[in-house]
Amino acid sequence: MTTQRIIIGISGASGFQYGVKALELLQGKGLEVHLVVSKGAERTCELETDYELDKVMALADVVHPIGNLGASISSGSFKTLGMLVAPCSMRSLGAIAHCLTDNLLTRAADVVLKERRRLVLLTRETPLNLGHLRNMQAVTEMGGVIFPPVPALYQRPQTTDEIITHSVARVLDLFDLDVKNIPRWGEGNLHHNK
Repeated sequence: MTTQRIIIGISGASGFQYGVKALELLQGKGLEVHLVVSKGAERTCELETDYELDKVMALADVVHPIGNLGASISSGSFKTLGMLVAPCSMRSLGAIAHCLTDNLLTRAADVVLKERRRLVLLTRETPLNLGHLRNMQAVTEMGGVIFPPVPALYQRPQTTDEIITHSVARVLDLFDLDVKNIPRWGEGNLHHNK
């Protein structure tokens, strides 16, 4: 594969900003970025952010409509590094855990799992009920990674953007994609107790 590709899915959970940050951090990485946005995510973008959806979509190289089950990312022969769903709603998690491929986001995630590629779900819900936990277990047993965006307070973040950036940079580490200038424990000028 000459062109490296990654799929970004944005589902309808609170935290649309995580998906946008992933798109921003992938700029200039030499990757072909494929984006699929659920209807719920479009609504969340409108209700919770000041983002203009067309400007967000412009950050991707290819945008796939949620209903296009014949898109390239719905086929295992279309090689990718994998897929990040950020944020991942409990509805999308449940569909992925049970192989319910009723839209392109869940179909692409299912393909990533069946091809044994990296799937990372930035799950957004709390508290969790037993159904949520069982769905997380099922996805983990299939090879996916559940990654709730828990803030890394050891770096003493000063802004919401710093918290979001650090979480998304850590997620991109799971794809072996390095984001420069991200504070890491034991490196740089982190505050240490004396």
